[in-house]
Amino acid sequence: MSSPAKPHSSGSLVRVVLGSATGTLIEWYDFYIFGALTSVLSVKFYPPENQTFALIAYLATFAAGFLVRPFGALFFGCVGDLVGRRIAFIFTLSIMGGATAAVGMLPTFQTAGWIAPIGLILIRLLQGLALGGEYGGAAVYLAEHVPDGRRGFYTSFLQTTAGLGMIASLSVILATEHSMNGPSFQRWGWRLPFLLSLIFVGISLVIRIRMKESPIFAHVKASGTQCARPLKEAFGNWANLRQVLVSLFGAAAGQAVVSYTGLFYALFYMQNILRINTHTTNVIALIGLAMATPTFILFGALSDRIGRKKVMLAGMLLCLVCIYPIYRAMQQAAGNNVVGVTSTKDPVTNETRLTPLTREGSSLVAARQASHPNMPLLILLICLQNLFSCMVYGPIAAYLVEAFPAKIRYTSVSLPYHLGNGIFGGLLPVIGVGLCAATGNLYAGLLFPMSVCMLSLVVGSLFLKESSGTLIWSEIESPAVSQLVLTAAPLPATTD
Repeated sequence: MSSPAKPHSSGSLVRVVLGSATGTLIEWYDFYIFGALTSVLSVKFYPPENQTFALIAYLATFAAGFLVRPFGALFFGCVGDLVGRRIAFIFTLSIMGGATAAVGMLPTFQTAGWIAPIGLILIRLLQGLALGGEYGGAAVYLAEHVPDGRRGFYTSFLQTTAGLGMIASLSVILATEHSMNGPSFQRWGWRLPFLLSLIFVGISLVIRIRMKESPIFAHVKASGTQCARPLKEAFGNWANLRQVLVSLFGAAAGQAVVSYTGLFYALFYMQNILRINTHTTNVIALIGLAMATPTFILFGALSDRIGRKKVMLAGMLLCLVCIYPIYRAMQQAAGNNVVGVTSTKDPVTNETRLTPLTREGSSLVAARQASHPNMPLLILLICLQNLFSCMVYGPIAAYLVEAFPAKIRYTSVSLPYHLGNGIFGGLLPVIGVGLCAATGNLYAGLLFPMSVCMLSLVVGSLFLKESSGTLIWSEIESPAVSQLVLTAAPLPATTD
């Protein structure tokens, strides 16, 4: 019997896509608010008299949520492979929503001292654990419903949630700022975007609770081929472990630095290095990302035609070649002639801060805030960075799902993705800003993403196998079992 080629019902596929993507969108929204409010919250939860320390400590807290994601991937991956995809990502959504709302109720450093950053770190760790289980579950669940040959197209809708989550977080922040004066937002208004998460999560939970298990997992469970020890089989077997390592260094690591350079590092760079005010940078990032986001679907569909590997490696190569010229153009577009950075201490307040420098005559002095940045050019440059991200990120869910068998798929997909994004992506902002501060060079922070891109290009070119021809529906071979699991979710129609 040949692999199923068409879904049982286009209407049911739409519901599956919406159910998977809605919850993941909310989780990305929750996760990204934390980064989008860096300039506001760093001095709320760390000593405000030392702004450089506060910024780097906050970025390290931001990174902590990424670093713990692989542990969430392992734990919820096992739950997903043993109990079911649906149950796992209902739990992850609940944890993420509760943790995000807790940030909105957390006391600041001024009122609670060091209890505030400790509480923030614990909350961030919970967020990371939840997201570590969410993405893999949603990607596998969706991919196990859609037909072979169009998996890149359908899973690319899930990939758009990363961009849409950032757009949603920036939109809510800008709307909240617009609804009140600046001092009010600084005092308490910043809490509202976090608290709103409870409403969004409640809606998503209702949708997810009504969803049914994926047909391929239902087949695995009904036929008795379920893996009793997914961790051992995924990582104790050399063939599977090798595939995990190739997926990590040849795809996920490169995807992470390309994505987070455009999503986060560019935002931090404009705010803290180029001295463009927070509101303006949020607007620039929002418009640039919104322009690029539809191309997730374009590149996902393209990967069905020409292959996942070609599209992903092309995005990494473009990022590697173009990233330095893009950041030079961003520096010029700021219009305040920033040429370097240094850490300085105010002799009166004893406050330490990261100070961008400009040249006046033969001297370097503190740069003025960029009062009239070239917004159209900056939007275009942000859009270009996110376009490279869409090329790499659009096909990666389909590639990862196709790289591993169903009985260990949740665990195996989640780990390389979250190791790549947790370590390489999560550390990018703090390493980038730290390199700029340590060297005084505006562009030193780009060394990290460029190096990782180069690594992934080499490993991916040599060892990454094309997966777009993989027929995951061939795992459903028994007509009797196929009929049994029809009650769990719509199966594709079989062809002879």
